[in-house]
Amino acid sequence: MHTREEKLAAFGRLLDIMDDLREKCPWDRKQTFDSLRQNTIEETYELATAISKQDMTEISKELGDVLLHVVFYAKMGSETKWNFSGSSGKDEPRDSFDIADVCNRLCDKLIFRHPHVYGDEAAKNAEEVSHLWEQVKLKEKGGNKTVLGGIPDSLPSLVKAYRIQDKAANVGFDWEKREDVWNKVKEEIQEFEDELLSIKTDAPCSKGMEAEFGDLLFSLINAARLYKIRPDNALEKTNIKFIRRFNYVEERAREAGKQLSEMSLDELEALWQEAKSTD
Repeated sequence: MHTREEKLAAFGRLLDIMDDLREKCPWDRKQTFDSLRQNTIEETYELATAISKQDMTEISKELGDVLLHVVFYAKMGSETKWNFSGSSGKDEPRDSFDIADVCNRLCDKLIFRHPHVYGDEAAKNAEEVSHLWEQVKLKEKGGNKTVLGGIPDSLPSLVKAYRIQDKAANVGFDWEKREDVWNKVKEEIQEFEDELLSIKTDAPCSKGMEAEFGDLLFSLINAARLYKIRPDNALEKTNIKFIRRFNYVEERAREAGKQLSEMSLDELEALWQEAKSTD
């Protein structure tokens, strides 16, 4: 591992390169906060994919891409020209900031949110820390925010549901015993089945079906939370597993000179079971 001095030197090198690119590269010079936004989202998902694969080399690479965006936004924030457009479509002045402001504000927030480390509060375990965080964050917002008010609207629905339930639980709105959640899951399954029985078999998705299925998913995510399972991680691992197995089926069919669409369900199922045995 590198020394603290080497780490600081590497970060300084990155800042120097960013200064050069912003001045000398036509593409980098042209970028704005808005133009980079979608790229930032994509880079974050690429990092999440690397983490799912537990590929440390790829994680390091993708972290670099995310860090580049942090430094890029900070560089633009330090410039005298503005990169946001107001309602008139014209650039409007904004408070400037640079990478030091980003780091200092983060440090101040970390210290404020860890009174059990930098203050007089006590927390014996991770659960107590989570509960303390929610109380501290409400104070941080000046007391004028709701418990669920800090959840970003743009979060993917699966992650957002987990965060909603987690925040509610941190203020005591939770099951007394985690096993009790399964009665709720069964209740939601029954309500979804009842909704299906109330419509024609070939009818398109109705608002009722969608609502009941949403309730069912929400209850399953709640169960995952209670059993310390990250539903987004679990689903992504299942996605990867399905892709691997399906690719196996497709390859075996190709070796037999067949198209998947021409094979019977029995043939496909036999190959699927074969694929499962290779896991």
